[in-house]
Amino acid sequence: QVQLVESGGGLVQPGGSLRLSCTASGRFININSMGWYRQAPGKERALVARITSGGTSNYADSVKGRFTISRDNAKNTVYLQMNSLKPDDTAVYYCHAEGYIDPERTIDVDYWGKGTLVTVSS
Repeated sequence: QVQLVESGGGLVQPGGSLRLSCTASGRFININSMGWYRQAPGKERALVARITSGGTSNYADSVKGRFTISRDNAKNTVYLQMNSLKPDDTAVYYCHAEGYIDPERTIDVDYWGKGTLVTVSS
């Protein structure tokens, strides 16, 4: 059983910065990818950024050039550095992890964190 623990959300002014962290703990044998999704008021949950264990990353167009995703494989932790924040970035941010839980790589599962609120406002 896997648990994702998020931290770093809060209130920040427009143009400011914030860093989110998420650590996976439990019975994953190998985590293939970790990432962040967000759900803004009145909108559906959407991908923000994702990174594989090999370091390949992808971003939503709305955050390219402002957000940077990184990970520490040894700690099973993913980070999201958010710069030049805008009011439109206000949302609940959810951590996601995917990987195999058996050495034979036959059982692939997905897990979600409970979310952390980011509010960008004056």
